[in-house]
Amino acid sequence: MNLVIEECVGDIAPDLQVIMIEADVTNEPTTPALKEELEQTAADIAGKYTMPDINKRKGIAATRAAYKALGKEPNRYRPSCEAMCRRVVKGTGLYYINNLVDLINVLSMASGYSIGGFDLAKIDGDTLSLGAGRDGEPFEGIGRGQLNIHCLPVYRDATGGIGTPTSDNERTKIDLDTTRLLMCINIYGEEMPVDETEAYAVDLLKRHAAARNIKVTRHSVK
Repeated sequence: MNLVIEECVGDIAPDLQVIMIEADVTNEPTTPALKEELEQTAADIAGKYTMPDINKRKGIAATRAAYKALGKEPNRYRPSCEAMCRRVVKGTGLYYINNLVDLINVLSMASGYSIGGFDLAKIDGDTLSLGAGRDGEPFEGIGRGQLNIHCLPVYRDATGGIGTPTSDNERTKIDLDTTRLLMCINIYGEEMPVDETEAYAVDLLKRHAAARNIKVTRHSVK
């Protein structure tokens, strides 16, 4: 999968780095081992941060800054990582979805980065663009209905938007039939070191999704 970072995003986020990981995977309902890892990560976050601290994490703060620079209010459309961390600090807890989704959630909370997870077989074409959402652009967020993505960073395939740091699209979502995964790790400002983030992502995929034929590419504005 190729990636084109459009000028509108590059101009406001010159430090942006994207780790793209493609892999053949085996998905299943969330296993006890992954539930334990997810709960431990959530407990670590709850023990380390108070509510006012969450949006000051380097990865989250940089994502919010990108939202503001594009013209989006991050308190109304929170990056997914921030939303998850707020849930665990409030004690609301997390839902179990499936192994692929939940391992992405582990990585997101641990790293501070919002991460897109897509069923690669549902993506139209072999090139994604990363641009800004347009006024009135249709986008069905997973479990959210139509989402106003105007001025959000958005990944698009040949058909349209597939993911933002706030929510991915129903059209390309991961389910139990997913056998080929695309993961996009959005690093608007570095928190967990890039090498460490990549290594942890690959490790999670191997342990919890029997990942093979793994291909990793890195993209940046610079």
